[in-house]
Amino acid sequence: MKKSASAHWSGGLMDGQGSITTETPALREAPYGFKSRFESGPGTNPEELIAAAHAACFSMSLSLGLGNAGLTADSIDTKAVVTLDKDGDGFSITTSHLTCKAKVPGTDAATFAKIAQASKEGCPVSKVLKATITLDAVLDS
Repeated sequence: MKKSASAHWSGGLMDGQGSITTETPALREAPYGFKSRFESGPGTNPEELIAAAHAACFSMSLSLGLGNAGLTADSIDTKAVVTLDKDGDGFSITTSHLTCKAKVPGTDAATFAKIAQASKEGCPVSKVLKATITLDAVLDS
Protein backbone atom coordinates (compact mmCIF):
# COMPACT_ATOMS: atom_id res chain seq x y z
CA MET A 1 0.00 0.00 0.00
CA LYS A 2 1.25 3.46 -0.85
CA LYS A 3 -0.38 6.78 0.03
CA SER A 4 0.69 10.18 -1.20
CA ALA A 5 0.45 13.88 -0.60
CA SER A 6 2.04 16.79 -2.39
CA ALA A 7 3.18 20.26 -1.48
CA HIS A 8 3.63 23.38 -3.60
CA TRP A 9 5.69 26.40 -2.53
CA SER A 10 6.20 29.82 -4.12
CA GLY A 11 8.45 32.62 -2.88
CA GLY A 12 10.97 33.00 -0.11
CA LEU A 13 10.81 31.40 3.32
CA MET A 14 9.38 34.40 5.17
CA ASP A 15 7.08 35.81 2.49
CA GLY A 16 6.30 32.70 0.46
CA GLN A 17 3.16 30.62 0.48
CA GLY A 18 2.48 26.96 -0.01
CA SER A 19 -0.34 24.50 -0.33
CA ILE A 20 -0.70 20.84 0.58
CA THR A 21 -2.90 18.34 -1.23
CA THR A 22 -3.56 14.76 -0.19
CA GLU A 23 -4.41 11.77 -2.36
CA THR A 24 -7.84 11.58 -0.70
CA PRO A 25 -10.00 14.70 -0.83
CA ALA A 26 -9.25 15.44 2.86
CA LEU A 27 -6.86 18.27 1.96
CA ARG A 28 -7.08 20.19 -1.31
CA GLU A 29 -4.59 23.01 -1.64
CA ALA A 30 -4.61 23.60 2.12
CA PRO A 31 -2.45 26.68 2.74
CA TYR A 32 0.75 26.64 4.78
CA GLY A 33 3.58 29.08 5.29
CA PHE A 34 6.07 30.63 7.68
CA LYS A 35 3.38 32.37 9.72
CA SER A 36 1.31 29.20 10.20
CA ARG A 37 4.46 27.31 11.19
CA PHE A 38 6.38 29.71 13.39
CA GLU A 39 3.76 32.28 14.37
CA SER A 40 -0.02 32.13 14.64
CA GLY A 41 -0.97 32.78 11.04
CA PRO A 42 -3.67 31.01 9.04
CA GLY A 43 -3.08 27.63 7.44
CA THR A 44 -1.49 24.40 8.52
CA ASN A 45 2.11 23.26 8.97
CA PRO A 46 4.12 20.04 8.75
CA GLU A 47 4.30 19.56 12.51
CA GLU A 48 0.54 19.63 13.07
CA LEU A 49 0.05 17.29 10.14
CA ILE A 50 2.56 14.87 11.70
CA ALA A 51 0.74 15.26 15.03
CA ALA A 52 -2.59 14.48 13.36
CA ALA A 53 -1.11 11.45 11.64
CA HIS A 54 0.45 10.19 14.88
CA ALA A 55 -2.77 10.63 16.89
CA ALA A 56 -4.83 8.85 14.24
CA CYS A 57 -2.32 6.03 13.80
CA PHE A 58 -2.02 5.42 17.54
CA SER A 59 -5.81 5.37 17.95
CA MET A 60 -6.14 2.74 15.23
CA SER A 61 -3.21 0.74 16.65
CA LEU A 62 -4.85 0.83 20.09
CA SER A 63 -8.14 -0.34 18.61
CA LEU A 64 -6.29 -3.28 17.02
CA GLY A 65 -4.51 -4.14 20.26
CA LEU A 66 -7.75 -4.01 22.22
CA GLY A 67 -9.46 -6.18 19.60
CA ASN A 68 -6.68 -8.75 19.81
CA ALA A 69 -7.36 -8.90 23.57
CA GLY A 70 -11.08 -9.44 22.95
CA LEU A 71 -11.95 -5.85 23.88
CA THR A 72 -13.76 -3.09 21.98
CA ALA A 73 -13.47 0.58 22.87
CA ASP A 74 -16.57 2.70 23.17
CA SER A 75 -14.31 5.66 22.44
CA ILE A 76 -10.64 6.52 21.96
CA ASP A 77 -9.61 10.18 21.94
CA THR A 78 -5.94 10.87 21.27
CA LYS A 79 -4.02 14.12 21.03
CA ALA A 80 -0.43 14.32 19.81
CA VAL A 81 1.79 17.30 20.54
CA VAL A 82 4.83 17.50 18.29
CA THR A 83 7.74 19.68 19.43
CA LEU A 84 9.93 21.52 16.95
CA ASP A 85 13.20 22.69 18.51
CA LYS A 86 16.15 24.70 17.25
CA ASP A 87 18.92 22.31 16.23
CA GLY A 88 22.16 24.01 15.19
CA ASP A 89 21.41 26.08 12.11
CA GLY A 90 18.05 24.40 11.58
CA PHE A 91 15.22 22.70 13.41
CA SER A 92 14.34 19.16 14.46
CA ILE A 93 11.18 17.47 15.63
CA THR A 94 12.37 16.25 19.02
CA THR A 95 9.27 14.78 20.64
CA SER A 96 5.78 13.58 19.96
CA HIS A 97 3.70 13.30 23.13
CA LEU A 98 0.52 11.27 22.93
CA THR A 99 -2.34 11.82 25.35
CA CYS A 100 -5.10 9.25 25.10
CA LYS A 101 -8.38 8.91 26.94
CA ALA A 102 -10.34 5.77 26.18
CA LYS A 103 -13.53 4.16 27.36
CA VAL A 104 -13.11 0.38 27.19
CA PRO A 105 -15.72 -1.80 28.90
CA GLY A 106 -14.42 -4.97 30.52
CA THR A 107 -10.80 -3.99 31.09
CA ASP A 108 -8.71 -2.69 33.96
CA ALA A 109 -6.06 0.03 34.12
CA ALA A 110 -3.08 -2.39 34.07
CA THR A 111 -4.33 -4.29 31.00
CA PHE A 112 -5.17 -1.04 29.24
CA ALA A 113 -1.74 0.46 30.01
CA LYS A 114 0.02 -2.65 28.64
CA ILE A 115 -2.00 -2.59 25.41
CA ALA A 116 -1.56 1.19 25.04
CA GLN A 117 2.22 0.93 25.44
CA ALA A 118 2.43 -1.87 22.86
CA SER A 119 0.21 0.20 20.55
CA LYS A 120 2.55 3.19 20.87
CA GLU A 121 5.50 1.00 19.92
CA GLY A 122 3.64 -0.76 17.08
CA CYS A 123 2.03 2.26 15.45
CA PRO A 124 3.64 2.74 12.00
CA VAL A 125 3.93 6.51 12.51
CA SER A 126 5.74 5.92 15.82
CA LYS A 127 8.15 3.65 13.96
CA VAL A 128 8.94 6.25 11.32
CA LEU A 129 9.62 9.13 13.71
CA LYS A 130 13.18 9.57 14.97
CA ALA A 131 11.82 11.72 17.79
CA THR A 132 11.34 10.56 21.33
CA ILE A 133 7.74 9.42 21.58
CA THR A 134 5.92 9.58 24.88
CA LEU A 135 2.44 8.57 25.90
CA ASP A 136 -0.11 9.35 28.60
CA ALA A 137 -2.95 6.85 28.32
CA VAL A 138 -5.97 7.18 30.63
CA LEU A 139 -8.78 4.69 30.88
CA ASP A 140 -12.05 6.60 31.21
CA SER A 141 -14.55 4.67 33.28
